[in-house]
Amino acid sequence: MSDTSGSPPIAVVTGASSGIGAATAERLAGEGFHVFCAARRTERIEELAARIGGAAVTCDVTDAEDVAALAAAAGPRVDVLINNAGGAFGQDKVAASDPEPWRRMYDTNVIGTLLVTQALLPALEAADPGTLINIGSIAGRLAYEGGAGYTAAKHGVAVMTETLRLELNGRPVRVTEIAPGMVRTEEFALVRLGDPSKAEAVYAGVAEPLVADDIADAVVWVATRPPHVNIDLLVVKPLAQAAPHKVHREG
Repeated sequence: MSDTSGSPPIAVVTGASSGIGAATAERLAGEGFHVFCAARRTERIEELAARIGGAAVTCDVTDAEDVAALAAAAGPRVDVLINNAGGAFGQDKVAASDPEPWRRMYDTNVIGTLLVTQALLPALEAADPGTLINIGSIAGRLAYEGGAGYTAAKHGVAVMTETLRLELNGRPVRVTEIAPGMVRTEEFALVRLGDPSKAEAVYAGVAEPLVADDIADAVVWVATRPPHVNIDLLVVKPLAQAAPHKVHREG
């Protein structure tokens, strides 16, 4: 893939140091994109960028200066932006919740997505069309006990995505949300629960949860549709999962 100048298309992936972000960067590079791998953990993204022939940009998406530096590094044209940085912290019930993890989740998932989108929107328009893909969650579509802080943040991502599509109508930017269900990665459940045994229990008895590459595959499919095709929402769950609270477990 290339633009009319013969240069490769440009992709920016936030949260690229592990999991879905790292897998997405690899898959996009395999499709011919020059990928800017953005995350806070410099050593990890430098290793990834070296492996895939991309570029590493240390970036905390909640920091406006970091985001401005990311936009400057990516340049005047960005064909695909993947807002993947986010995360879940804790499983407290609403009545007993510490508000600080809620603030962290909102800042990372919502404000971070907002700042990166604002900074890179001119470059996406310059791609004509650019493709903006926000990685949401089924938690942005449904509620479940112990998940209110995360579901509130991911509902914010979902509504921001829908609103942006309305506001950009008539301009050359495609806007998509990909909403994964249960994805087994090396860090998500561990970061959320802070205990390896509890993290492992999330997937207990589930024969085939999704893996990061399943979502990366969906990202590449959305990004490579014909220019006139916009995929508004793509919900991706493992066969074993009907809803956040309804998962078939063997044994």
